[in-house]
Amino acid sequence: MPRAPDAKAFTCTWQMEARARRQGWQRVAGCDEAGRGSLLGPLFAAAVILDPEKPIRGVDDSKKLTPAQRLELDVEIRGKALAFQVVAVSAAEVDAINVYEASRQAMLRALAGLEPPPDYVLTDAMPLRARGRSAEFAIPHRAIIHGDARSVSIAAASILAKVARDACLEELARVYPQYHLASNKGYGTAEHLEALARFGPCPEHRKTFQPVKDYVLPLFPFAPAV
Repeated sequence: MPRAPDAKAFTCTWQMEARARRQGWQRVAGCDEAGRGSLLGPLFAAAVILDPEKPIRGVDDSKKLTPAQRLELDVEIRGKALAFQVVAVSAAEVDAINVYEASRQAMLRALAGLEPPPDYVLTDAMPLRARGRSAEFAIPHRAIIHGDARSVSIAAASILAKVARDACLEELARVYPQYHLASNKGYGTAEHLEALARFGPCPEHRKTFQPVKDYVLPLFPFAPAV
């Protein structure tokens, strides 16, 4: 069975947006999330409608860019986009509804905050309609594998979400310095796992994630007396 192409095999272009406009859509939004695999902190999502009359050089999958490049592009995207929105879903909500549903809800909330609203949406691999909820999101959309490496609109959203989440983790690093969040951004690095084993989870850890849940004390560790 052939392997799916790696994200590095793709070039980020306007091709998908241009195709949507040829089909009659005028406000094409890109949507992506950041922090889905993290052990700690909120999950962020962003939605962006770029202005085709104001191209931005260097927009690409946020994972391919340096922090300095992301910060510079974040400012330019916010200044030139027709509309953008960034939202966060707390660690507690991620635990309550599961990370996949949290990612979907975050994207829906980001898209709902766009003004003007989009008439077509491109997402990074995330279907926006849950099974059995066809009326939940009525706007035509397309989920694209490796979308953040192929569509400039999705890539722009990935940059906004990543920059916002990194800023949030910098703040959390000052509150919880023992977890080295400034460098690991909440992901399961060796130093983060070592700190988790030593100090246990903090309120911002996602308690349903492995290995965090191994360190969460049960609510009733002992059977109550009868």
